[in-house]
Order: sequence, then structure tokens, then C-alpha cells
Amino acid sequence: MRVLALNCGSSSLKHALFDVDVGGEREVSRGSVERIGETVPDHAAAVGSVLDDLERRGEPLPEAIGHRIVHGGAEHTAPARVDAALLESLRALVPFAPLHLPAEIRAVEAVLKRWPKRLQVACFDTAFHRTLSEVAQRYAVPEDVDRLGLRRYGFHGLSYEYVVSLVGAKTLGRAVIAHLGNGASMAAVRDGASVDTTMGFSPAGGLVMGTRLGDVDPGLVVHWLGLGKGHDAKALDELVNKRSGLLGVSGTTADVRDLLARRSTDARAALALDVFAWSARKWVGAMAAAAGGLDTLVFTGGIGEHAAPVRAAIASGLEHLGVQLDPARNDRHDPVVSPDGAACTVRVVKTDEERMVARHAGRIAASGEA
Repeated sequence: MRVLALNCGSSSLKHALFDVDVGGEREVSRGSVERIGETVPDHAAAVGSVLDDLERRGEPLPEAIGHRIVHGGAEHTAPARVDAALLESLRALVPFAPLHLPAEIRAVEAVLKRWPKRLQVACFDTAFHRTLSEVAQRYAVPEDVDRLGLRRYGFHGLSYEYVVSLVGAKTLGRAVIAHLGNGASMAAVRDGASVDTTMGFSPAGGLVMGTRLGDVDPGLVVHWLGLGKGHDAKALDELVNKRSGLLGVSGTTADVRDLLARRSTDARAALALDVFAWSARKWVGAMAAAAGGLDTLVFTGGIGEHAAPVRAAIASGLEHLGVQLDPARNDRHDPVVSPDGAACTVRVVKTDEERMVARHAGRIAASGEA
């Protein structure tokens, strides 16, 4: 069965085509549409360009289309067939993820308009974390606020799920998986299930990220909002999601490659990297506590997979948890970058959210699940 996986970012669209059967997924092609809003008007147009290309090839078209959906709220705990009711529930969730869900809904609608008879499957990034206990999900807010859905949901679930499926729950043991990219988070995993995670109600919480602030004293936000003209909710959203993180500290860029290249001559670039590593190191400790110990530390995502100096900076100071790196292995980006016999196995895993989406879509298509 041929399956198309679509992965919408706020201004990008990753897509991958797979042949899926009981033996797994064979990648046929992969690509992306970048700078949506400049190169094409919106995500619907980006999806249209992908479908145009598939139709021009003259090859078998996908029988199913899977979508990465960033937020499933409390209701959606597993991948599901897209129908009118599911689309309506996604529209109701837009206030929970206003930067992502509108684009993802437009992508679903664009496929529906072009290929109305083809199966579409929604794969929720939050679903992996629905194993969190009530304690781990709960913020210390009054009951009436909690009933509004203001709780910890967690994100990057498809990436974590892929890592668990690739490495194996038994091999991972008590694990911290660090998905480090422009958006960054960690998950504490035990027996292959999420027991805690750094992102909370939205993808803005937890670690310092490319342009996102991460966790901060709520009093800072209250104070900033009270500073007067221009300090409103819209400006706060801009500060939290687009002006902070590595970009905010460095004053120049959120790209770790650029920051590493100039850290010896640019004090703010060096500071941004240090703040990022400090934040990540603290969160490894917190997630290890949630997991009940640390057998495995996994680095994944663009930074986690490719930035050896960042991995080294995060690992430095975690020796009390058994974390050590072999410098040569780390520089080569080996699958295991810890020394033989280390108490904690440190792995580098190339994640594949699109493959995970295709796997779920193929399974639902083959089983005829409603």
C-alpha cells in the first residue's frame, strides 16, 4: 500500500511517500516545501504542489494520506481516520495550538478537495504522552481552571514513538529521550511509555529552544504584561514564541550551526549555546528522576543528531547519572557515543516522524478501523 505522510510546520511542509506492508515501510521519495507564505501562499497551496507532482509522475498514487497533527487535546489518544466529526474537533482545539493547527487543518482540507475518496489519518503528537499519570499531567491550578483543559499534554510524540520502536523498550530501559531541534523537548520513558515530558500545555514550555522562551517564572510574565503600552497578549505571544531562545540571547540567529561557528569570536553566540546546554542538562536530571533512574540517554532531532559539541556540553556535568561520552564516537555521530561499559548508554538516533505517520496510516487502512 502506498502512503503519503504530510508533516506541517508553522512555515514548512515535509512530505514523504512510502510503500507500506507487513514487513515495514519502504521510502519512495521525500521532500519539503520551505518558507510557506513566500514561496507559496499557504499550506493548502503547498499541499497542492505536492499532489500536483505526484500526479505528474505517472506512478501509483497513494491510497492513504497520514498527517502529523500537533495537538489532539484530551480526547484524541490514538491515530484516527479523518471524518467530518474529527475535523470539527480539530477546529475546536485551534485555541490550544494556534500556530500549528490551522495549517494542519488546511492541509487535510486540501487533500479532501483534490482526492475526496482517499483515506486520511490524523496522527497526534500528543497521543504518546497520554500515558502520563494524573499527577504528571496536573498543574497546581484550581479545579475550575483544570476543567478548561489547562494541563500538561506534551509534544514531539511521534518522534519519541519512533525512537522507542527503533531501539526497543527493553533496550532503552529507564530512558531520557532528548528531541533537540528548533523546537526542543525531552521525555522520560519507562517500559516504552512516557511518564513525564518537558513541554506542557503548549510547545512553548520546557527547554530553551531556537526562538521559544521555555519555562520561566510566571511572575516575569505578569510583570512584563504590566509594563504598559505594547505589552499585550499578542506581543507576549511574539516574545514567548518568536523573539526568545537562542535567537533572543544571541541577538543574531537561532541556527546552532551558525552559533557554533562564531562562538569563539562572538560572546553572545557563546552565551546562547551555554544557556541552551544548561537548560538541557537540568532537564535531563529532572526527567531521569521521573523515570526512576537513567539507563539510556538518546539524542535525536536536528541538533541532537548533528551537533556533537552541543551533546558534549549537555553531557558534561551529568557524570553522577552515569553519563559519559567517548569523544571520538561523539565526533563521528556514532549510533552509540558512550564508552563501552558505561553505566548509561548514550545513543544518537535519526528520528523519522514521517515514517511513523505512514506506519499508522497504513495500519488503519489495512485494518479498516473507523
